[in-house]
Amino acid sequence: MSKAGALDLASSIGGKLDKTEVLPAVEKYEKYHVFDGGEEEERKANNNDMVNKYYDLVTSFYEFGWGESFHFANRWNGESLRESLKRYEHFIALQLGLKHGQKVLDVGCGIGGPLREIARFSFTSITGLNDNEYQITRGKELNRIAGVDTTCNFVKADFMKMPFPDNSFDAVYAIEATCHALDAYGCYKEIYRVLKPGQCFAAYEWCMTDSFDPKNQEHRKIKREIEIGDGVADIRSTRKCLEALKQAGFEVIWEKDLAVDSPLPWYLPLYKNNFSLSSFRVTALGRFITRNMVKALEFAGLAPMGSKRVHDLLEKAADGLLEGGRKEIFTPMYFFLARKPVLENQ
Repeated sequence: MSKAGALDLASSIGGKLDKTEVLPAVEKYEKYHVFDGGEEEERKANNNDMVNKYYDLVTSFYEFGWGESFHFANRWNGESLRESLKRYEHFIALQLGLKHGQKVLDVGCGIGGPLREIARFSFTSITGLNDNEYQITRGKELNRIAGVDTTCNFVKADFMKMPFPDNSFDAVYAIEATCHALDAYGCYKEIYRVLKPGQCFAAYEWCMTDSFDPKNQEHRKIKREIEIGDGVADIRSTRKCLEALKQAGFEVIWEKDLAVDSPLPWYLPLYKNNFSLSSFRVTALGRFITRNMVKALEFAGLAPMGSKRVHDLLEKAADGLLEGGRKEIFTPMYFFLARKPVLENQ
């Protein structure tokens, strides 16, 4: 049950922040980014604060427009956005070979949309790891409504320092989340530590592709727009992700950019000429109406000051994502399946 109406959206903008803190939080977040005059080193040094502020500010917009699953998906002809998101989540469960009763970790779980879908699909118990208090509070409420609160839970922690013993989980997955980690190797190494030997880790990663040219000014601009609009300090290349995965000790079973063979582009919902009643709020027209609605609510005092600025951040992200996808320099679906080997002493 995602946020349904304009007043629901207005009342939840800013997450756990006091409504008077929304505008200062937006201003501080923007200053972290080079695109708006910030220093890259400062952005990286304050990465946790930057990401937390980002999700405090945008979570209600994500849920209002996208539903409970904050990710993209490759798409088949005749398939709705919602159907593609569910299939995408089922795919990762099937790749991991999830079985009834297994203990699974969702790294960077958002408000738990994929967690609930995968738990019901696979009859597993899933722990969602998240460092944002508002998202966890919202996720617990949605778990209760969905009836999975006795088998699924949330833990508030940084996924660079997980509060779990070694060899705790039968499977681990991450859906468009570990891009927020500054150190891919450090993140994957923690996942390796908490995963049981012989078991698998699967992920969809946000990456720059081999077509990205760091010397190309337009390419750099698109990359910066995605970073500031999506709370990412520095988007890695697919090669760097693969290198970090192997360095952490994983055996890579297979990896591929799933955007390459998608019958319909993953960025189709962001197209200005795309129209869909089933996913109207994420279309260009839907976003235009939301922007003006938020502007009116802020003017009337029903939404906190800075709400329109938050929406503008997301519009910047949409523009960057669309251009990054069209030019094939960015993908949100670099997929890999990797196994933690069974060592002789284990």
